[in-house]
Amino acid sequence: MVLALLGALVGAGSSVILSPGYRTTSSVLLQGPREADELLTQAEVATSSVVLDRAAAGLGDGETGADLRDKVATSVAQGNVITIEATGDTAEQTQRMADRIASEFVKYSTQIIAGSGDAAVQLAQERRETLRQQVVQTNQRISELSAKVDEGKTTVESVQLRTELQGLRSSIESAMSTLNAADTASGLGNMVVLGSAELPSSAAAPTLPQLALGGAALFFLVGLFGHLFRARTDRRLRGEEEIAAAIGGPVLATFDAVERRHAGTTLRAKLLRDDRPWNIPRVDVFADEIDSDVLYRRLVSRLPHRRLLVMAADGDHAGQAAAARLAAFADRWFTVVTVNPARPVVEDTGADGVLVVASLGSRSAWELVGIAEAVADAGLAMVGTVLIRPVRPTRTRPAASTPTDHEALAGTA
Repeated sequence: MVLALLGALVGAGSSVILSPGYRTTSSVLLQGPREADELLTQAEVATSSVVLDRAAAGLGDGETGADLRDKVATSVAQGNVITIEATGDTAEQTQRMADRIASEFVKYSTQIIAGSGDAAVQLAQERRETLRQQVVQTNQRISELSAKVDEGKTTVESVQLRTELQGLRSSIESAMSTLNAADTASGLGNMVVLGSAELPSSAAAPTLPQLALGGAALFFLVGLFGHLFRARTDRRLRGEEEIAAAIGGPVLATFDAVERRHAGTTLRAKLLRDDRPWNIPRVDVFADEIDSDVLYRRLVSRLPHRRLLVMAADGDHAGQAAAARLAAFADRWFTVVTVNPARPVVEDTGADGVLVVASLGSRSAWELVGIAEAVADAGLAMVGTVLIRPVRPTRTRPAASTPTDHEALAGTA
């Protein structure tokens, strides 16, 4: 939940950079036949500094052409259409921007074509005049041949003339097509804005809610997979046989204990609840219904009647509480000691053996092996291990009936 909330905040914050705002497009039609390279050139002209500077001056929003450059994109669509895409903070501003840039683009491109140079215009006029003269000459030749064919009889020469006449007719049709194409090319500068840009009805994706939801989902998944990875790589032992093999002594008893927070819990741990194992089993009983005084006494009575060290690892609060309770039942025969699981050291106290008390899933195999080696190094016998299984009762009683820590410890031998 905390990671999901953090992800939502990160997503909402990133919307300042990632959210494009409102978006709309304006289209400009280029009349006449066009080459692909020419269309790409016109698309670049639409985002030129001249067009953007003129559009910014016409909008009067206090922005410059350089400011509009990051808000405008052009592309070439089918049918000789240049698409101008504008992005803005409001729908009205975006629509005005797209329309203004399209208008200034048409004006500037028309000015470029109109002022392209007198030499090119004169060359086109001479070409058209030559084509017209060719058409006139061909028509005259066709008329002469037609007269000769009609006067004579059908001979080999008349057939040849008819063939030549047909070829000339094809030539004049080709010349007329070329002339029409030249006339059409004279209107290449015509551009038309295909209507006003559409007023955006909503902000373009990704919006702030979408980014917030996406961030929450992403962080939740990262936390979930991190949780599963941590659980998968957890090397702490939870099986009785594994613990007995690592410690080098038999498991004498396994007790249930109500899982509780220790007094030194930090505020962060209280808020995040990350100091409580996720896999503690739940039992459908009240906390005060788990009472194992009889089982503790039976365990003490079965232990050798000699002085023992009841050892618990530092940080294992349930194990330490159970060790203290065992020592209370044994009176003066047992001495409770706490060792550092990373570097265990057993002091010489005159005891005959060691009884290790540990919670399930609290120590790794190497830590238990280290404790066993420390016991052997001290020359003491490993009597065995008492395991504590933390549980969470699902039922609660009124505050006045809440049991104490010692009353909450329980188990089954």
